[in-house]
Amino acid sequence: MGLLIRLCGISAILFVMGILLFIVREAAPVVVSGRVSLVQFLTRPEWFPTSEVHRRYGALAMIAGTFSVTGLAMLMAVPFGLGAALYLSEFCPPRPKEVLKIVMELLAAIPSVVWGFIGLTVLSRIIVTLTGAPVGVNMLNGALVLALMSVPIIVSIAEDALKAVPDSYREAALALGATRWQVTWRVLLPAARHGLLAAVLLGVGRGVGETMAVLMTTGHAVQMPRSVLDSVRTLTANIAAELGEAPAGSDHYRVLFLTGVLLMVITLAINVTADLIVRGVKRS
Repeated sequence: MGLLIRLCGISAILFVMGILLFIVREAAPVVVSGRVSLVQFLTRPEWFPTSEVHRRYGALAMIAGTFSVTGLAMLMAVPFGLGAALYLSEFCPPRPKEVLKIVMELLAAIPSVVWGFIGLTVLSRIIVTLTGAPVGVNMLNGALVLALMSVPIIVSIAEDALKAVPDSYREAALALGATRWQVTWRVLLPAARHGLLAAVLLGVGRGVGETMAVLMTTGHAVQMPRSVLDSVRTLTANIAAELGEAPAGSDHYRVLFLTGVLLMVITLAINVTADLIVRGVKRS
């Protein structure tokens, strides 16, 4: 049984390494041959992969679109997610708590394409009405949908982190005369900070990796965002939209796999950063 458990753990590492090797193998020829410059790929915003005159493969605008949509979504999702987790863990009565937890689980179970339809048909009209934007599919729409999709994950992980704080911490603070809010602010949040940070970074990872919802709600325009009402395109949406039309083995096909390598690097950077921060927080 111990050997079986060990093999299961090793298999997860092997699967990730296999995926990474596959996308690197598909992307490497276009970089090694010099047909696409890695520096220009990362620093130029022009994306014209099917041009007959001068093909350009620049991902800078899509990198900016990915981080702008994800960043705006986290600005909305993190306060609501952590606040909801605090309420469910410390202040909510038992019966409403069960109802709210079921609602959160249902929100997490909604497919991303359904969220995309909601953003495309409902939120876009609301945004046009309230802001006067020329189109309703833009960065703000995508960020709202991503925030709604990330909140259940943040709430679930953050509530587990708060529950993991020993009851003796609460009892000691209450015995010293602290109010429930003082217990929450001065005791529970510092004690659960590494778990709360993990919840936030997991939400960030969900935002960076989301595909269908942002494909349907951001407008899919390759441009550097200057306003929350600008249409943008993300890296994941670009792969989903163009991979099926790119001829196998072509430069366009391999550059899309190069985009996948870039996404893997971004995800790895987020996970490593989260791990380092959590370890530092635990030591302190």
